[in-house]
Amino acid sequence: MVNRSPLSPAINPVEENRGGLIGKPMNRVDGPLKVTGRAKYSYEYRGLKDTAYGFIVGAGIGKGRISGIDTSRAEAAPRVLAVLTYQNAPKQAPPHPRENGANRFDRSEPFLFSPDVRYYGEPVALVIAETYEAARHAAGLVEVRYVKDAQAKFDLAASQSQAYKPKGVNAGMKTDTAEGDFDGAFAAAPVKIDVTYHLPHEHNMPMEPHATQAVWDGDQLTLYSGQQIAATAHSSIAKTLQIPPERVRVVTPFIGGGFGSKVPLHAQAVLAALGAKVVRRPVKVAQTRPQMFANTNHRPECLQRMRLGATKDGVLTAIAHDVWSQTTPFDEFIEQTAAFSRVMYAAPNRAHRHWGVILDLPSSDIMRAPGEEPGSVAQECAMDELAVALDMDPIELRIKNEPKDDPETHLPFSSRSLVECYREGARRFGWSTRPKRPATLRDGRWLVGYGVASAMFPTYMRPSAAAVRVNADGTAVVKMDMTDIGTGSYTVLTQVAAESLGLAPEKVTVELGDSKLPKSSGSGGSFGAASAGSATLLACEHVRAQIAQLATKDRRSPLAGADAATIALRDGHVVAGDKSEPLSAVLSRLAPAGVEGKGEHQGAQQPAKYSSHVFGAQFAEVGVDIDSGEIRVRRMLGVFGSGRILNPKTARSQLIGGMIMGIGAGLTEESIVDPRDGSFVNHDLAEYHVPVNADVPQIDAICLEEQEPYANPLGIKGLGEVGIVGVAAALANAVYNATGIRVRKFPITLDKVLGGLPDTGST
Repeated sequence: MVNRSPLSPAINPVEENRGGLIGKPMNRVDGPLKVTGRAKYSYEYRGLKDTAYGFIVGAGIGKGRISGIDTSRAEAAPRVLAVLTYQNAPKQAPPHPRENGANRFDRSEPFLFSPDVRYYGEPVALVIAETYEAARHAAGLVEVRYVKDAQAKFDLAASQSQAYKPKGVNAGMKTDTAEGDFDGAFAAAPVKIDVTYHLPHEHNMPMEPHATQAVWDGDQLTLYSGQQIAATAHSSIAKTLQIPPERVRVVTPFIGGGFGSKVPLHAQAVLAALGAKVVRRPVKVAQTRPQMFANTNHRPECLQRMRLGATKDGVLTAIAHDVWSQTTPFDEFIEQTAAFSRVMYAAPNRAHRHWGVILDLPSSDIMRAPGEEPGSVAQECAMDELAVALDMDPIELRIKNEPKDDPETHLPFSSRSLVECYREGARRFGWSTRPKRPATLRDGRWLVGYGVASAMFPTYMRPSAAAVRVNADGTAVVKMDMTDIGTGSYTVLTQVAAESLGLAPEKVTVELGDSKLPKSSGSGGSFGAASAGSATLLACEHVRAQIAQLATKDRRSPLAGADAATIALRDGHVVAGDKSEPLSAVLSRLAPAGVEGKGEHQGAQQPAKYSSHVFGAQFAEVGVDIDSGEIRVRRMLGVFGSGRILNPKTARSQLIGGMIMGIGAGLTEESIVDPRDGSFVNHDLAEYHVPVNADVPQIDAICLEEQEPYANPLGIKGLGEVGIVGVAAALANAVYNATGIRVRKFPITLDKVLGGLPDTGST
């Protein structure tokens, strides 16, 4: 097995084969399975004998206690098999501690374990029946009586005065950091910005709802469940049910979108396992879209105060970013929102701080680009406001304050092409034609404006392992529990393995999404390709080394006596200089059972020697209807310093997908809380508005490739999340440029601009 530092130089087979498959826009290898309906998602496994269906009954109050529950009518309904409540559900481990730190997703997650109600919609019963329709009907027959907690809190602003200091924030980052004397520098600054932005709750809306099928075979449990990280789901369900991990298998080969919401183990997975154990039959449980608003994670509402101090020529002297974020009494999650401003711009005096505000709502948790997306709204809108105050071009202001090294850690950047992104983006977008004064550019009845913002996301790498087998016929199989949430994992891992082994991509099969396979990072945090790809690369190097030893020591081979270190695998051959032999011939003669290699790494080097991030620039043009205030995105461009690109097609897909999701964050998405009971009232796709085709007329993403020698052996940067970062700010800045109206409460809807539109008459 090859096990080496992830920061060692890229391995020979890839270097020697540059110009091969890596970097090519190869079509998705799983595409034919998906478009023909042969890709099986978690709810779609058929042929399991006597499958039953579960339907969740959610709590009808925001906080309180069950005083009585009557399941008799439901139990008597046709085709009902069982009704589970806290009174009869199988025993589970107690709830995890409120503060979990690094073990956030590897913990017990019990449901139906107590009469206490923690949030609206929390499961209070599970009805299991022969059909889905029978289970849903009987769920409406369960009668629950409650005692409400009159002290329940649902409003962030009303509870802000009761905020507390958490020990840490998400991703293991510090709660507060500071350098220099912010208060003194801000007080002395000739130009000051002191503004507060309000961002709402937002929910992940993957196309595939959260669904699980649980099957017990004796004391062995198999969960077919959409999980972004198979390993933590495997461990979490074992801890919850208090059974040995070797008796659990999680199968998740295809996932219909996640965006972070399928990283934790949610109610449907635990309840399916409990239900199947009780009725001794396979049980499917799928959350409805409204249930997902209560029982999957959401991005928390937050208030952000941003203060900038600068000289009259635009040099930043002071930055402060204060964040108040919603969390819950039973599960602490504090988004690392101020982390964005810690990295972006140089200033000698800085303060970046977080507070938690406890509300009786469902757990908040990671959503695409946690921390960086909401943090970019405050930092990048405030930079635009500062540019207006200075009468300076917003891009020039940002370039003027470009740091020489990481402003917080003072480590050198492994690579940072932000200035190049701005200049290339400005050229392509036509930034020079931007109106210098707001509300001065018209296109018929539309006021037109341009906006810009920076994007950033850290480059992470998590421990991962892979197994690669090359068969005697010259085919190869890659195995690991890595997942593909629609991002292209199957495809890029095929490219890495095929190029490393010198094989055509159709000769490589990638098997993913099964907890019995070697443990990987899974999908999340934009670390999937770097982590899983590096493990695959190491495993291929192990295979290459074994094949080299076989060939060079065999007197029948034309490679006999060659230096094994010089052996390469190329075009289906084993090669040394001008000598070669078909790979299938070598293996058929010397290893008819094939050769298997294993690769493993322990993640990013600690302590870090470099500050590694992907940076980018977001450009937006909007139109605002002069009469109605309707806001339309006319075009968008993102330019990103992207490291080495594995596949331009999947990279662009990830980036524009993030940018489109950013349109939702900026203009449409908001989960509205009923102040009476803490429920999310717009809990379906009819009223929770995500961007659709008509909202995205023209969009493009450009990757500027960089030399990235330090982040990982492949030299790549994760692109799954950076695309959303900065979009909402760019749109807000464009709306200001179009109208002269500065909106600081998101999303930016027509009612927030309508009253301030200039009275210039309509045409």
